Amino acid sequence: MFIEIPQTTDARQYRIAVSVFFFISGLGYSTWASRIPSIQQQLHLNEAQLGLVLLALPIGLMLTMPVTGKLLGSFSSRKIMVIGALIFNLVLSVPGFTNSLWQLALTLFCFGSARNLMNLSMNAQAVQVQHQYSKSIMTTFHGIWSIAGSTGAGIGYLMVSMNVAPSWHMLIVSVLLLAFTLYYGPKTYPDQPIPQTTRKPAFSLPDKSLLRFSFICFACMATENTMYDWSSIYFHKVAGGTPIAATATFMLYMAAMTTGRFVGDRLVARLGIRNILFYSGWLILIGLLLAIFLPHPVITTIGFMCTGMGVSCIVPLVFSLAGKSKTTNSGQTLASISTIGYLGFLVVPPLVGFVAQATSLRVSFGIMAICGLLIVLMVQGLKQD
Repeated sequence: MFIEIPQTTDARQYRIAVSVFFFISGLGYSTWASRIPSIQQQLHLNEAQLGLVLLALPIGLMLTMPVTGKLLGSFSSRKIMVIGALIFNLVLSVPGFTNSLWQLALTLFCFGSARNLMNLSMNAQAVQVQHQYSKSIMTTFHGIWSIAGSTGAGIGYLMVSMNVAPSWHMLIVSVLLLAFTLYYGPKTYPDQPIPQTTRKPAFSLPDKSLLRFSFICFACMATENTMYDWSSIYFHKVAGGTPIAATATFMLYMAAMTTGRFVGDRLVARLGIRNILFYSGWLILIGLLLAIFLPHPVITTIGFMCTGMGVSCIVPLVFSLAGKSKTTNSGQTLASISTIGYLGFLVVPPLVGFVAQATSLRVSFGIMAICGLLIVLMVQGLKQD
């Protein structure tokens, strides 16, 4: 459980400031995502070309992962977060002005790299702020990211309906987020880096003590991104729902995930982190099994909502546990875990498509249900918090 620490004005300031950076990340990313169809039309890209160019973002993110870990061993997470946020916001203004596939690909590569710099360091900041509190606050940070994502999607819908060009839309959001970055950056936690005592290659596996955390994150991130990419298609083609109902079900999935992140900290106070992780794995497993064995629109919706609740708290709580290490910088620890975790986020959803093409969507979602079981088994080996 959490050690009793007096709450100070500085702690509240740090919490608010770091929360703003989670909001910046969520709003910026969803602003880009909301204008993908507009930019596809603007550049006259077919689906294959769009799929190819969209790979640039995760490639930039993955290639920057070890670099971020090294930087967090030499500089404070505050400095890396602010620099990453400034680049992230500046690059956000560019996609609407691109004139070719290659210009967009280069922009998205830089966007993914900047997003990684900001996201890893802001999670490291969140871990540092967590140390200032006697209660769990980690899941709330990620809940704010979800709220920002929904806000960005709503603004994007409004901009499209008003025929606002993506260039102007993204430029306005970019300027707004730059102002937030400059104002709240100095108010974040003034941590100091803990340099590595031994040199490691850029791409290296996490220490044995962190491998269990890494596999839990892998299973959770794989499930989360699979739901982003495939849940609506599954609902329409397997459960027999209409396209409009599929969109509504996805919104309910997102609402369940956001709700889970805002109630997660209260549940941690009552049940402990290990138990919440254990129950989360079961929610993912049961939710997906409901959708697989009872593919009715209502049952599938309930199953997807269970899955959303299941994935909601796992990554922030794993980061919270891993961040308690006293021998390494929290940012380096999170970078190490995220290297494997993001592989699940990036690699597994395309594999779901290949399996579905060779067999069926129900079979591919059955394989995904194993991720919930993996989380349950991995959590059983964790010490009680």
